[in-house]
Amino acid sequence: MTRLRTLLFAAPLMLALVSCNSEETGDAALDGEVAAAVAPPAGSSWTATASRTEQGGWLVGNPDAPIKLVEYGSLTCPACAAFSVEGSANLHTDYIDTGRVNYEFRSVLIHGVVDLLITRMLECAPVASAVPLADQVWANLDTVSGGFQSNGPALEAAMTLPEGQRFVQLSQLGGLTGFFAARGISADQANVCMADSAAVEALAETTGAQAEADGVNSTPTFLLNGQKLDGTRWSDVEAALQRAGAR
Repeated sequence: MTRLRTLLFAAPLMLALVSCNSEETGDAALDGEVAAAVAPPAGSSWTATASRTEQGGWLVGNPDAPIKLVEYGSLTCPACAAFSVEGSANLHTDYIDTGRVNYEFRSVLIHGVVDLLITRMLECAPVASAVPLADQVWANLDTVSGGFQSNGPALEAAMTLPEGQRFVQLSQLGGLTGFFAARGISADQANVCMADSAAVEALAETTGAQAEADGVNSTPTFLLNGQKLDGTRWSDVEAALQRAGAR
């Protein structure tokens, strides 16, 4: 059975937003020498530099930065939302924009189909827009999740539609199509993306396999230069960045 079929038939559609609290994950990042700032190419900034990664994530910043921060996060996770609200602006301005640090977001489908739909919406956007859009989702988490909490019977019925229609209908009923239309992804663009069931299935496979490979079972989980961090709040992550040399 594919991961997508598992999500469809085993995971509840309604959100249980208490399930994503992170556990303690290991030792903090090793201490490092102070890293020198790196200027971006002329006419650009590191915070506007983005690419997709082989692991299925979105990387922002200097791709050769010596300090690499990876967040495994759920787009419906309150703890992930708290990190975004508390720290995203400072992370970008004070660390990524210096060229010392890059940041990669990798989606974890903690809440099954709903996380999958939102992550697919990020794929529908320009690559440089994906992380800012994730921050928008987290800043408006009650709004984004509300459509899935209040529309249960219609959403369950949509799950029975053919693959080419199912995710289009789920996104519309859950309010995602309208939410992202207000943020630059037209309804037509979203519908085309959601109708591509092969791409949706590939996304489910990639995100699930990568989280398993890195032993991620809760969100947010942070890796700093490949090492899991103990803390999950911005103050914890910022302290680890500075210990690693971003100071």
